[in-house]
Amino acid sequence: MSTITMLATACALAGAVLLVPGSVSAQTYRWTDDRGNTFYGQGLDSVPARYRREAVPLIFPSTPPAEAAVTSEAIPKGELVRIPFKPGQRIMVDARVNGSGSVRLVLDTGADVTTINPKALSSLGVSFRDALRGGIRGVTGTADVLAVTIETLEIGAAKVGPLRIVSHDSGSFAGDGLLGRDFLDHFQVSIDNAAGLVTLSSKSK
Repeated sequence: MSTITMLATACALAGAVLLVPGSVSAQTYRWTDDRGNTFYGQGLDSVPARYRREAVPLIFPSTPPAEAAVTSEAIPKGELVRIPFKPGQRIMVDARVNGSGSVRLVLDTGADVTTINPKALSSLGVSFRDALRGGIRGVTGTADVLAVTIETLEIGAAKVGPLRIVSHDSGSFAGDGLLGRDFLDHFQVSIDNAAGLVTLSSKSK
């Protein structure tokens, strides 16, 4: 039976792509090795050279494929979620998990999937009972991870859930992990680098 290895984000192994004006997100690719194992990697450079010709670009699924779909609570009109940061440094956000405690995450538009340290998740009572085992592969190697579904993830009035995230500790994250596009894409994200301020607002319909 093939082993399915899943990408949370190559940032866990290859270094974070931080949110700065003009940053570009890397494409996710899928490939299968000679043993029939399926891998996902962010950026074509993460795919071994011998498999690049057969690598298939895709969007990594951030939501559970079951009946639950990701929903977002609209931020009230005229209201903004403001995230201050120091220009030139990582953008850190405090996010509430399942309406209880919070984690501190690096805001990263280069990450397809939100990644949180397993110790932080355990301390908040997140269950790993139905977690999916897999791995992430970056240009510097691979690592085992667990994909878990949380009920909600909140930053102020911005709320998304249920959301499948990756539980992993690379040892290189600031804080408890990365906040990825699986959350951010539900909102309008604006960056004022001069003022050191990120704002989240409802997307125009």
